Amino acid sequence: MPLLRRFVTAVPRRGRRHTVAGVRRVLRPRGALVLHDVDGAFVFALRAALATGLLAVPLALAGRADLAVYAMLGSFTTTFGRNLPYGRRARVLALVALVMTACVACGSGLGAWLRPEQSTGGAVVVAAATALVAGAAKFVCDLTRLGGLGAVMVLFAFAVAAHATPSFADVLPCTGAAAAGAGLAWLLGVLGRLVHPDRPRRLAVATALREVAALLEADPGASRSSRHGATVAVLQAYRSLGRPPPTSARRTGPRHDPGLLRLVDGAWAALVGSSRWTPDARAATARRLRERARPLTRRRGSRRPVADEPAVPAPADALRAAELLVGRPHGPHRPAVLAVPALRMALGTAVAGGLAVLLHLEHGYWAAVSAAAVLHSVNVRTTAQRAVQRTVGTAAGLLLALAVLAARPGAVALTVVIVLLEFLLEYVVVRNYALGVVFLTPMALLLSDLATPAPAGELILDRATGSVIGIVVGLLCALLVVHDRAAVRVRHALDHCRAAAVRAEDALDHRTGPPDTGVRLRLAEAVVELREADDAAAGELWPAEIDPSELAAAEQHAYDLLARLEHRA
Repeated sequence: MPLLRRFVTAVPRRGRRHTVAGVRRVLRPRGALVLHDVDGAFVFALRAALATGLLAVPLALAGRADLAVYAMLGSFTTTFGRNLPYGRRARVLALVALVMTACVACGSGLGAWLRPEQSTGGAVVVAAATALVAGAAKFVCDLTRLGGLGAVMVLFAFAVAAHATPSFADVLPCTGAAAAGAGLAWLLGVLGRLVHPDRPRRLAVATALREVAALLEADPGASRSSRHGATVAVLQAYRSLGRPPPTSARRTGPRHDPGLLRLVDGAWAALVGSSRWTPDARAATARRLRERARPLTRRRGSRRPVADEPAVPAPADALRAAELLVGRPHGPHRPAVLAVPALRMALGTAVAGGLAVLLHLEHGYWAAVSAAAVLHSVNVRTTAQRAVQRTVGTAAGLLLALAVLAARPGAVALTVVIVLLEFLLEYVVVRNYALGVVFLTPMALLLSDLATPAPAGELILDRATGSVIGIVVGLLCALLVVHDRAAVRVRHALDHCRAAAVRAEDALDHRTGPPDTGVRLRLAEAVVELREADDAAAGELWPAEIDPSELAAAEQHAYDLLARLEHRA
């Protein structure tokens, strides 16, 4: 109390008013229950369910439900790389499979050694190790921009293994089951290349076309967010396409399809050049873009090349995909910027796990996982949204879990139910996280019951208590650990955008021919980074102290230059 009193008196009265206003602003969970449209969700969910069930169900039938749990933990590899092209997906899933297997191996070994369910000291050490895994997983997922549940699934695999492995003799079989599950997930993740070889690229292009169409349909005076979303989608489509195909008509197979590239070129031309179009021209182009996007999402025609006809007249050299490599965009994404969210994640899981140990919860790691799920976000505002989504989803999920456990299913039936829940989870979580938690909650409960059976009432009570602890601790960590680097990121992004604009102006002033596509690429990525940095800082307790009109002017100037560069090209 004396320390808190000293802190409060040290903050000026005006600063306290700003702090209260900041808390109200960032804790406003607007948009927490919004549903999003996603292509390919059914196929991805079906692949995840197959990866979960193809090994787990036979193991349960053979009487090894304990190993089925570890096989399912390894199969969570499939939740990564949802939208990546097959080549990059194969590399990413291979690394994730190794990480998931290593988490199960380390967690199993640590749990067999320390016996956290029997020793308070061992439980404390396991909670600390869980926090380290959570922080490291958050940092790496942010650095590599692996979206989805990401770090939470890595943490969950480690935590379950650390609390469910009874002895050292079980470490090797459990690790082997996890490795088999991860390997199967990798195989199913890349097997689609034989059936729909170009589907990830088609979905990326379809998303870009629809985002640009939404921009054209939006009010020109209030379309900043639509323009940003369209720019991100178009750049992602170029990266998904990789190197452009040869222009020869003899090479128009799935890997050399000029139609996709020309569609994205047309979308780019509409994105940067539509500011001077008439409303009728914008509406007509938006309709054509949506018409072109519709067949790209169908699975039947994904083996056929797209017709080589642009939706709108495409420029001769419109930001070819050869210049947009699959690597990360430019911008000040330095490790220092990502350190604070990782620190929040580690601190939140450590505190939540420690409180669960003090309260002697049987499944204390659920508190740590709940805190990690809330803190697996961009800023304080999105943490508040995750807290609301977690609360609503957990309440509904506990009722669903209670209904399943009340039926007293056997090990095989329990495994089949978990597979079904995994399908539903992956199908809805990309639309809204709260819907995903509705199925994630009973799935986690049933996995724990399959690993270490316990009375249904005890499981429900532990889950509810752990969720409350994790959500509260996660929110407090987000508020108390100030992300001062977010404001620094905005300043760096603004400087980077201005420097890219200067290079673009120089290219326009001193060249008579088409400007270098690299100039346009750097400017486009700089303006995307500027908006993302500003949005991230705006959701923190103390946002960047930069005049919003200054940022808006820099963003508008960048898009004006892109339009001039495109006209020159």
